[in-house]
Amino acid sequence: MNFKKITDSYHFYAIITILCWAVAPVLTRLCHRHFSAMPIGFLRYLISSFLIILLLIIKKTKFPSIKDLPWLIASAATGFSLYMVMFNYGTQYVESATTSVMMATSPLITALLSFFLFKEALSKNQWLAILIEFIGIIILTVVGNGFSLNIGTLWLFGASFLLSVYNLIQRILTKKYSGFQVTAFSILIGTLMLSFSAPQSFRELKTAPPNQIFYLLILGIFTSTIAYIAWSTAFQKAEKTSQVSNYMFFNPLLSGILAFFIAGEIPDSTTYIGGILILLGMWLFNHGQAIQPKAKIHSH
Repeated sequence: MNFKKITDSYHFYAIITILCWAVAPVLTRLCHRHFSAMPIGFLRYLISSFLIILLLIIKKTKFPSIKDLPWLIASAATGFSLYMVMFNYGTQYVESATTSVMMATSPLITALLSFFLFKEALSKNQWLAILIEFIGIIILTVVGNGFSLNIGTLWLFGASFLLSVYNLIQRILTKKYSGFQVTAFSILIGTLMLSFSAPQSFRELKTAPPNQIFYLLILGIFTSTIAYIAWSTAFQKAEKTSQVSNYMFFNPLLSGILAFFIAGEIPDSTTYIGGILILLGMWLFNHGQAIQPKAKIHSH
């Protein structure tokens, strides 16, 4: 198999991102045992920023144009600072099942926003695929686990909406800059936005046990730096925003698989049923046109 052909596809980078993001919910919940919500976000991106600065120096990356600074600030706010605040606060109040369902609304919101703002039309099969995937998420996470509605649900819906807007901004910025450039400067700006919590963060860091620091390193290196660079690169290579954001439906399924291997949690029948529906929806979204040869494919 041609490796270059694989790395030229948005699928490759989207999968890398989803694999990294799958561990974020469990590690964030573990960090809550010692850290407050704001320090988790700041320290996570501070670690990422050190790595980003090193990469910028090694790659001799050019700074973006000043006129694009507003877009980068918007990217930093929706994908890192404001998003991280809402996500971390939300996970304090709800169970993981509720978190999975609320964050799974992001691909649907992204598809709707892309349709209205960018005129990115989806076929009937693709809308059906999104519906099937969302039903799979509900079966996977709600049935037998429960769903809670409280202030945390509102925080998470806000985080999901911000992430959807972030996805659209990536579509705009990656037409001019590389995925690495967009992510690097967005993370640096986002870290500055979160720096007001630095005093509290460093106080909590002083008393943090080694395992908590390890969790933060994983969050900073893998679920932040590597994941977001790959995510922006995926948008750069994809024709439509929804092609990439649709991969977010995989997150709860992968989290369940990781729970089995890491924590020994035995999956029940709802995991298999929900997982099959998610995989079916993903196949239909990407290959549904093949069973409609006469359908007109929207083009820009």
